[in-house]
Amino acid sequence: MRISKRVLWLGAVCVGLWDSPVMATIQREKLEIGPDTLGIAAEADENTDIPALPTVEEIGLTPAIPEELLRERFAKLEKSIPLTYHKSSHEFVEYFIYKKTNFTISMMEKMPLYFPLFEKTLQKYGLPTELKYLSMIESGLNPRALSRVRAGGLWQFMPATGREFGLYQDSYIDERFEPVKATEAACRYLKQLYNIFGDWELALASYNTGPGNVKRAMRRSHGTTFWTIYNVLPKETRSYVPQYVAMNYMMNYGNDHGVYAQNTEYQIPNDTIHVNGYINLTTFCEQSGIDFEELSKLNPQLTKTTLPDQTRDFVLKVPSVKYTYLVSNRNFIMDSCTRRFLPSGLALARLDSSKADSFRNAAFPYAYVEGDDDAYDGATTKIKSKRSSHTVKRGETLQSISRKYNVQIAELKRWNHIRKSALKRGQRLVYYKDVKVTVRPAQIASVRNERQPAKVDTLAKSALAYADTEAEGDSEELLEIASTVTKTKQKKSAHIVKRGETLESISKKYHVEIAELRKWNNIRRSAIRKGQSLVVYKDVKVTVPVTIAASAKSAKEEERKSRHIKMRYHTVQQGDTLWNISQRYGLPIDYLKRANKIRGNEIKPGMKLIVSS
Repeated sequence: MRISKRVLWLGAVCVGLWDSPVMATIQREKLEIGPDTLGIAAEADENTDIPALPTVEEIGLTPAIPEELLRERFAKLEKSIPLTYHKSSHEFVEYFIYKKTNFTISMMEKMPLYFPLFEKTLQKYGLPTELKYLSMIESGLNPRALSRVRAGGLWQFMPATGREFGLYQDSYIDERFEPVKATEAACRYLKQLYNIFGDWELALASYNTGPGNVKRAMRRSHGTTFWTIYNVLPKETRSYVPQYVAMNYMMNYGNDHGVYAQNTEYQIPNDTIHVNGYINLTTFCEQSGIDFEELSKLNPQLTKTTLPDQTRDFVLKVPSVKYTYLVSNRNFIMDSCTRRFLPSGLALARLDSSKADSFRNAAFPYAYVEGDDDAYDGATTKIKSKRSSHTVKRGETLQSISRKYNVQIAELKRWNHIRKSALKRGQRLVYYKDVKVTVRPAQIASVRNERQPAKVDTLAKSALAYADTEAEGDSEELLEIASTVTKTKQKKSAHIVKRGETLESISKKYHVEIAELRKWNNIRRSAIRKGQSLVVYKDVKVTVPVTIAASAKSAKEEERKSRHIKMRYHTVQQGDTLWNISQRYGLPIDYLKRANKIRGNEIKPGMKLIVSS
C-alpha cells in the first residue's frame, strides 16, 4: 500500500512538472496581447486639460449619406493633407449637416472674414492652404474664444505657448486674440510640428494634444501613422482629425446638402493710428463717433477699455469712414481721451466761439477752466526717459534682466554696446526707463518754458501765440490785455548734511534732480559727509501786475526770450510720423510743423526735427 501511494505521488509530481511550462507560456501570451493593458495606460496618460470636443453618436446601419459618395469626394478634395475615409469622419459629416447646422452656416458666413488672411500667411510659410479649416475646429472663427483651460484666440494658444511664439500678453493686451499675429504664430508652430513628425495627420493630432502625447502613443502602439495609433490617443484627439476632414468637406460640398451661408461677413475697411501713453477708448469712441463694437472687432487683442501710461507704439485700427474726421479733429479728440496737458484738478474745455475766432490760428485752442490760481500753479505729469544701472548677479541673463525692467533684449544690447548674449557677474548694465516727471503748466497754445518762464494768464498767452503766427514785418498793432505776470527766479540757499542723509534724500526734499545737486556743488561721486554744506537753488515766484500793451513785434521778441535756450532734436526713424513724434514729446503737430518749417505731413528717415518746447 505504501509503495503504491508513493508511486502515485511521484506520478502526480511528474505530470505537474511536465505541464508547468505550458501554463506559464499561456499566461505570458495573455499579458502581451491582452486588450485592457493599453486602454488603462492610455487613460492614465490622457491630458485632462485638453478642451472638450463634441461627442457624436455612431452612424446607424443605414447612413443618410452613402459611403461611396464620401470616399469619392474626399479623394477629389485631397491635396497635401490626407483626407482618409473613416467611420468617425462619416459621423462628423452627418453631425455638421443635421445636428450642428447653425454652426456650419456660421462658419460659411465667416469664411470671407478670415480666409484671405489665412491663405496669404500659409503661402508665406510654404504650408498647405487647406490648413485654414483648422481654425474652425479650434475656435469657430471667433478671435475672442477662450476655453475652460485658458487657451485663447482663433488658433487657441495656451498662455505659455503663445509667449513662446512671440505673442505678448498683459492686463491690457493679449496678442493671442489678434488675428494677424496669432496666425503667424500658428503657422510657425504647425511647421515645427510637421518637421518633427513628417506627417500632416500626426502634426494635426499633436497640435491638439501636444507632441509628447503623440510620441508616447507611437511608442505604445508601435504605430507610425495617425490611424495606427488611433486607439491609444486621448478621446478628444481621436475626434480632432476626423472633425477637420468633415469640416473641409462641408465648406466645399455643404451646398449639396442644403446648407447655405445667409449673412456673409466681410472685413471692416480700416486705417491705423499709433497710440503712445494713456487713452480711454470709450471716450475716444464717443468723441470720434466710432461704434465701440466696431472698434472691438477691429482690435480684439484689447482686453480693457483703456490703455496704460506705458503704452508705446500701439497700432489702433479705426474704421476708414471715420478716419478723415478723426484726423481733422485729432487735437480735440485726443485731448479729451488722454492725459496730455491736463494737470490734476483741472479740466480741459474748448474756448467759446468769440474767443476761438480771435485765436483761430493758435496752435491749441484750449483753456484751463474750473480752477483757482493755486490750482493753475499745480503740477502736470510728463513722461521722460531716466537712465539707471544694474549690476549683474550670479545666474542672471539678458532675458531675465529685460523681464525685470520691462525692456527689450535688443535695447539692452544697444545701450551697453553688447554683441553677444553672455554676461559676467558684477558687470554693470545701463538701462532707460520711462518715468513721470512733474512739470508746471506754464502756458497754453504749445508755448512751454522749463527755466525762468514768464507766466501770464491764458488769454494773454493765447494772444501772444496769435501775434507770433500773424505778425509780419514792423506791424504796430497793439495788444492791450490787462493781466498779471508771474516770473520765476532762482533763489540760492544752503543745506547742511545731517547724519544718514544722501544725495537722493536731499534731492527729494528740495524737489530737484541729483544731477543738479552734483553740478551746483561740483560733486563727482555720490558720497557726502555729515556737516558738509551743499548749495541748493529753488524756484521762487514773483507776481507783478502789468498791462500788456506792446506791438506785435515786441510781444514776439519777449516770447522768444522766454523760450528755453538749449535746443532738443529728434532724428526721424523708419516708421516715425508727425503724430507719434508729437505724442512722444507732448507737442502739438502744428508746433512741430511750424518749428521745422514743414508744409505737408511727410517726413523722411534721417531728418532732424526740433522738439524743444
